[in-house]
Amino acid sequence: MTGTDPHDLTALRPRLPSPLQEVVDGRFERLGVRLLLKRDDLIHPEVVGNKWRKLAPNLAMAADRTVVTFGGAYSNHLRATAAACRLLGLSTVGVVRGQELAGRPLNPSLERCAADGMRLHFVDRTTYRRTSDPETLGALLRAVDAEDAVVLPEGGSNAEAVRGCRALGGELGEHADVAALACGTGGTLAGLAAGLPPGRRALGIPVLRGGFLTDEVRRLQIRAFGGVRGAWSLDDRFHCGGYARTTPELDSFAEDFERRHGLPVERIYVAKMLHALLALTQEGAFPRGTTLAAVITGRPFP
Repeated sequence: MTGTDPHDLTALRPRLPSPLQEVVDGRFERLGVRLLLKRDDLIHPEVVGNKWRKLAPNLAMAADRTVVTFGGAYSNHLRATAAACRLLGLSTVGVVRGQELAGRPLNPSLERCAADGMRLHFVDRTTYRRTSDPETLGALLRAVDAEDAVVLPEGGSNAEAVRGCRALGGELGEHADVAALACGTGGTLAGLAAGLPPGRRALGIPVLRGGFLTDEVRRLQIRAFGGVRGAWSLDDRFHCGGYARTTPELDSFAEDFERRHGLPVERIYVAKMLHALLALTQEGAFPRGTTLAAVITGRPFP
């Protein structure tokens, strides 16, 4: 591949700021809450939403180096990285959790990664958990012939990504009292909260079990900004059993939201966040007169 100017991301052609769309939903309105959708899913047709915001500052530094990153078999991050690197002419390797997947037919998500030029390297789950260890990572990079690679963590959340997501808070500015989004690794929440003006707060809805994200968001903000920034909180009640898991109630809610508003609702992240906002509104968590901004970070994978 020919590589790209390390300062030139015009090949990605983002739509920024992303649109802010008001939706009229009686379930919120009758309780005095206004709902806005921050349409980050419209930033780019292939590098969607928070993935663009997190990848752009990292890929700007890649020059002609291979990009190596990590994810599960249905990782949105792997798909977005593969697409962005294809558009920028960068070589990329995706380290996929699950050695048992090697040799099997690729699922549609990994098939898309491969079609975009990503080399897939499957590792067992024990090795995958150890990839933050320098010795394990070094051995892995040698195995994929990419010792000089730009290495991005799972989900793309590092200090550069967090600083890239700060612009999301700036775009929302004074438009909303509470900005909410679904969280996987916490990087987008860390940046969003730092970019919001005083008096506004960010709310994260984790899509994984474990309750580990509070410490992770703090760690990311300290690395990116030198300290904790902004007002933010997490509500761990809406993961529906874990990553990529759902319930009949969540599916019913998402289908109903799609019918009401003509918006395809991505199930892994977005549906859980919107469902949480409705439940919290009905619990009285937001005073009358509150304007909520729900960040739509992705769209359903065809």
